Amino acid sequence: MKRSQRGATAVEFALVFIIFMAFSLVILDVARMLFTWNAANEAARAGARYAVVCDNTGNDALVLAKMQALLPQVQTIDVGWDPAGCNPTSCIGARVSITGLTYNFMSPMAGLANIGVIPMPSFATYMTREDMRQDPNAGAICP
Repeated sequence: MKRSQRGATAVEFALVFIIFMAFSLVILDVARMLFTWNAANEAARAGARYAVVCDNTGNDALVLAKMQALLPQVQTIDVGWDPAGCNPTSCIGARVSITGLTYNFMSPMAGLANIGVIPMPSFATYMTREDMRQDPNAGAICP
């Protein structure tokens, strides 16, 4: 081996390793974003179920707390009752939506591409009324 070739393998490995790690971090970041997306869908579903089972008409803070147990990033929700202004005997269902959710990339490649923070779409779920406060397992999910 020539004297001028000494260390060439280490340099080539370092260059390939940097590119490999960058792509690996991007893949992990996209997987994390998809997990957050799925968790937001599940939080909206759980919030709607909690609202219709536990009769939380007008008490959005309890629904938000239930949703934040699944996804702490949830800050803004909207709970709409069908029909508006109903009571436990006349409600048909509830629509719970999450708005204003953003995702923060951690990968250095996102910083180079100037992506950083992206807004996520709103997530919403509509559930029809289950016998409000009549669920046999009400003690399991209602405070």
